[in-house]
Amino acid sequence: MNESIVVTGRIRIPYQWAAGPFVSRFLTALRDKKELWGVGCSVCKKVIVPPQARCPFCDGACDTPKQVGPKGTLETWTRSGDRTFGVIRLNGADTGMVHLLEGEPRTGQTVEPVFNDERKGHILDIRHFRAVT
Repeated sequence: MNESIVVTGRIRIPYQWAAGPFVSRFLTALRDKKELWGVGCSVCKKVIVPPQARCPFCDGACDTPKQVGPKGTLETWTRSGDRTFGVIRLNGADTGMVHLLEGEPRTGQTVEPVFNDERKGHILDIRHFRAVT
């Protein structure tokens, strides 16, 4: 008789990679200027945030930096434990980005980023998004 055993664990694997020019611009602007940048598709002209090399809509090359936000619209949200996550479509962007939320979220509400005082060039330089009152 074979017994199925479920093993629970977590593997931590340190890694690093070159972020590339557009993600580097995104992270540097967060750190140094509290600005949000996406990248425009050369084919369909949609603006992708966070930036990526290929357009998720048409597979065109994304090669034009575009400043977006800082405010945006909360498209959807969910809770996991004591944290709330949302998909935020920043003003000027055609895609949403996932990030932490503060307060009681409502789909469709306008939100804005709250930046950490000390920033390191990381997506968590944005502490969370909060509703605009």
